[in-house]
Amino acid sequence: MSSRMINCIQRHTMLFRPACILAVIMTAVPGLAQHERGEIHLQVQDQSGGPLQASVELLSEMNQVQRAASTDREGHYVARDLPFGVYKLRVSRKEFLPSEQLIKFRSEVPLTVSVTLGLAPLQNRINVMDSATLVDPQRTGTVYSVGPRAIKEYQPAQMGRNVTDLVDSQPGWVYEANGVLHPRGSEYDVQYLLDGVPVMENRSAAYAAPFEAEAVESMRVMTAGFPAEYGRKLGGVVDVSSSKDIAPGLHGTAAADAGSFSTTMGDVAIEYGRGSNRLTVLGSAGLTDRYLDSPVLANYTNHGSTGGFTTAYSRDFTDRDHLRLSVSHDQVHYLVPNELVQQETGQRQNGAEVETSAQLDYERVLSPNLLLNAGGRVRDQSFRLWSNALATPVVLSQQRGFREGYARVTLAGQHAGHDWKIGADAILAPAHEALQYLITNPSLFDPGTAASFSFRGRRTDVESSAFFQDELHWKSWNANLGIRYDDYRFALHQSAWSPRVTVSRFFTAAGVLAHASYDRIFQTPALENLLLASSPALDQVSSLVLRLPVQPAHANYYEVGITKGFWSRLRLDANVFRRDFRSYRDDDTLLNTGVSFPIADASARIQGIEGRLELPHWGRFSGFVSYANQVAAAQGPITGGLLIGAEAVAAVPDSSRFWVSQDQRNTAQGRLRFQATRRFWLAAGASFGSGLPVELDRGDTDYDFLLAQYGPRILDQVNLARGRVRPSYSLDAAAGLNLYTKEKKTITLQLQGSNLTNHLNVINFTSLFSGTALAPPRSFGVRLKMGF
Repeated sequence: MSSRMINCIQRHTMLFRPACILAVIMTAVPGLAQHERGEIHLQVQDQSGGPLQASVELLSEMNQVQRAASTDREGHYVARDLPFGVYKLRVSRKEFLPSEQLIKFRSEVPLTVSVTLGLAPLQNRINVMDSATLVDPQRTGTVYSVGPRAIKEYQPAQMGRNVTDLVDSQPGWVYEANGVLHPRGSEYDVQYLLDGVPVMENRSAAYAAPFEAEAVESMRVMTAGFPAEYGRKLGGVVDVSSSKDIAPGLHGTAAADAGSFSTTMGDVAIEYGRGSNRLTVLGSAGLTDRYLDSPVLANYTNHGSTGGFTTAYSRDFTDRDHLRLSVSHDQVHYLVPNELVQQETGQRQNGAEVETSAQLDYERVLSPNLLLNAGGRVRDQSFRLWSNALATPVVLSQQRGFREGYARVTLAGQHAGHDWKIGADAILAPAHEALQYLITNPSLFDPGTAASFSFRGRRTDVESSAFFQDELHWKSWNANLGIRYDDYRFALHQSAWSPRVTVSRFFTAAGVLAHASYDRIFQTPALENLLLASSPALDQVSSLVLRLPVQPAHANYYEVGITKGFWSRLRLDANVFRRDFRSYRDDDTLLNTGVSFPIADASARIQGIEGRLELPHWGRFSGFVSYANQVAAAQGPITGGLLIGAEAVAAVPDSSRFWVSQDQRNTAQGRLRFQATRRFWLAAGASFGSGLPVELDRGDTDYDFLLAQYGPRILDQVNLARGRVRPSYSLDAAAGLNLYTKEKKTITLQLQGSNLTNHLNVINFTSLFSGTALAPPRSFGVRLKMGF
């Protein structure tokens, strides 16, 4: 059996991915801006000009936003953290005629709206239909929104995957083992915006503590048409926002979950508002016996636990000054699931990740058309992986992490129909790595491989960027133009300019928004084990070692698409895209340790089509259907990375074309929700994947070994002749019941069933990086939640 084959079937130990962190800053450009969020300052008065306390409703079907609040005694209300777009604003008070109007805003500069309520005759009332917010005629690209209801009602089959599962349901995204997301064929390059601050590392279950779902109010997902302020990791962007709309007084929720695989979870959220001060405290914890994806049906050694808290405080010093401070601490501990041979020897591998961070944001309205924003973040992140003495074929110990500082400043403005933004940011992140291994089964390694090895290294990642962008509108045309500069200094030094252009036109008669975009992309390598992979110390591991510097990836992204509403109820988003890469990023492993590091191939092309049909609501029904078809192929030779052994070094000049590991041709998902009564709802969902490639050396494959290692049921789900995993599918159902409601006190019960047909879904089979991974079998969960 070849060493490559051995690498394939050795279970990956799922190391944490600390990527260089945080990147670019936010922009006020309409349609697609950094964080793409602003705020509305509302003043309500009567006909004499006196302030009024009134009820306020904000609705945007395109952004899946529906907020209800009240003005204060001065008739003032601030709606914060609203995605750019079109909103229906309704203001009402008893004995006054309600006011309804459409609000459009596309800038971070706060929008001031004044509403006067009067006792005008009823026939003069203006009604604004909800459907007017279904399509935004000034949007320059496609952004998929996930609203509060979808987030709160979703229960994942495995603990801690609320956010990543919901992202995976969007067109163009594909899961690999352990919740690793791949947007449009990119290898992990996902950028998260956590309340506007970018985070670059992999946030899947094996790499970081899960997001606290109770802390997430909404998400926006994009894969093209990136404003110039976005950089460094641009396979896809996930904008995650927490709740900022805190009503006066003390409020909170407490929830308890129980489910299959001995899963128990709990979370508490407390909010307090008084005057210009707002405080939020969140805490969560969980235990499960299926934390990662098992490589075998028996689900050996798959226990995991998570816990953490977040505290956020914000204050309005004046109507023009706003400050927000947040502190969080999260940790996860788990056992790496064993394959059969590892279980028989008594192997135990443990993983642990700890993350502590503090973030500060300050904004000042310099004038009605000018906003200054400054902020920063400090974060300490560490990961440990260790094995017992019975591990096979290697006893492994690793500890790595970084302590990162991030700072940014931006200036956003409006002038003569232009919404512009300029800014700069910087990252300073000292990184450290330590690794030791001891080979326990030499027969699985090339002759001459060192029986033991030890490494320690430190280096500081220094990155900086600057950008300018502007969005303008002329009649039915919209354009978003930007330029970005990046400077990267870690394993090597490189810089680049990245122009970005998106253009759209709204055809009023047809109700169609057509758009096109071009993104020039500069993506920095993953920080994970980059020190190890570039160290001369590895020369002692084997007599044949080749190290090639991993260059940042350069890419050109193209997209053409449309958005159209049907019958004022349905919205269709459809796109055709292509991505051309130079120095396409991939991953490899160090011998059989499971320690991964970045490598690069000469080029890659990913192209496809995708679409999503959204039903925000039609009577009692709501839901969506999404579909994507893509082809993802890379081409050698290998241009960067660590190569050890004769076979690996010999493969370097190979210039053949091959399918990338996340090349799933057809992916579809859908969900339909029915509000049966005011207190009871039902939902059903389905998903389909045509299967990922299988990496096997056809001429040197020991099928008897595979059969003994994985069993006939797993092998039946692999089409070895085609070199692909067979199609997977899942049917799910959920229900919710409001048990008690009185004023602000509520008690709700929720049930979830996943993979109800109990179909065996193989995610990866002998993947070089991800090993073999099985999706969960039939599972159930229950959630009891109380609010006050």
